[in-house]
Amino acid sequence: MIRKTSLPEAITKINVTPIIDVALVLVIILLVTAPMMSVADLPVDLPSARTREAEDERNVSITVATDGSMAVDNEIVTMDSFGPALARRLSEPGNKDVLVIVRADTNTPYSSVRQVLDRARIAGATRLAIATRQKTKTEGKP
Repeated sequence: MIRKTSLPEAITKINVTPIIDVALVLVIILLVTAPMMSVADLPVDLPSARTREAEDERNVSITVATDGSMAVDNEIVTMDSFGPALARRLSEPGNKDVLVIVRADTNTPYSSVRQVLDRARIAGATRLAIATRQKTKTEGKP
């Protein structure tokens, strides 16, 4: 009798497990090394930064108090007369691209500040800023 031995079936499918393992290792290596490659290893003396003082340039100051009272520079205005008063100040010679600084009390509602910013933009203000107080080193320490 002649016996027939069966040969093992040929593997026709690709085993993707080793490929996935290699891909994950490469991703981990990339994630670890990417932050190190973002900064060049050159000796650089970076410039120091400081805030620009408001006195360095002409500006128009808008003051908003907690109770809703307002002033454009030294002129006390109401919300209705605010737009024309600011437009008048911006139309003065040399005030075309002047910086308009909004000085609002800390307790002034955001909606009031937003309304002032919108009306200032309508009045012709092209450069707007909100004034903040700089923290000093002694603030917050007993």
